[in-house]
Amino acid sequence: MRCLVLPLLVSLSPAVLVLLQLPDITTTHEGHWEDYKYGRQDHHSCSWKCLLFTVQWPAGFCQSLNNESLCRIPPSVNNWTIHGLWPLRAQKCCNCWPMFHSDIQELEGELDERWPSLLKTRSSFKFWKAEWEKHGACAACVEGMNSPLRYFQIGLKLHGQFDFHKALEDAGITPSCERPYKVAEVHSVLAPLLGDGHVIQCVTDEKEREVWFQVKIPLSHNLTLGCDHHGDTDGDPVVGSGPEREPHPAGHPCPPQIPFYYFPIDHQQPKRPCD
Repeated sequence: MRCLVLPLLVSLSPAVLVLLQLPDITTTHEGHWEDYKYGRQDHHSCSWKCLLFTVQWPAGFCQSLNNESLCRIPPSVNNWTIHGLWPLRAQKCCNCWPMFHSDIQELEGELDERWPSLLKTRSSFKFWKAEWEKHGACAACVEGMNSPLRYFQIGLKLHGQFDFHKALEDAGITPSCERPYKVAEVHSVLAPLLGDGHVIQCVTDEKEREVWFQVKIPLSHNLTLGCDHHGDTDGDPVVGSGPEREPHPAGHPCPPQIPFYYFPIDHQQPKRPCD
């Protein structure tokens, strides 16, 4: 699969492709990393080669929940939000690097807007903590993500880099209760920005309609666009070894021949934006 390099500038011109400037994105040579806050901890070397950066549409997320009272969309959220940054096919992470509120406190305002919990039963910090323990601790074998602060900083940088909302609007693809879209027309808009390997995912709502839920963007170990993980675009995100947590909502690739809906956000009725 062809790899495109992440652009540093907001403009994603195909003629100007340079590495996203991130601190020391290299794999450690040791089979462990140093956590200077908690001391040395044993850790496997990076067994993963690819990550999925996954963004979700809040109105689609709400359609994935059986209980409509569970969903909430904060008033400040009017755009695509981060679902996660997940290493694929790695060994299980040890539950040995705890995360505290103070670790990401300086990012809290940005995280509340771009990486919020959309469940009433789960605070945003609980969501972030679970993402770190399940996925971030495995990503931490890469220097640029080797702390909770750096891991979430990378997620926020990628979210800014892949802000495709305007590109969709410019192409006439806007949230609607009446007009459905086909995978091909959306893919043609997103491919120049996200590469050919991105996956457009849907959920099926209670009226058996396909509803746009999220986009999965494959990245290589050094955070360049595109990654060959044996033809399995969804892959297997790392599973933590800690206690069971609330599961991610299930999604599936939007069927190519069946139009899907891109529902508008309704902060008052997040589960029923079109009633």
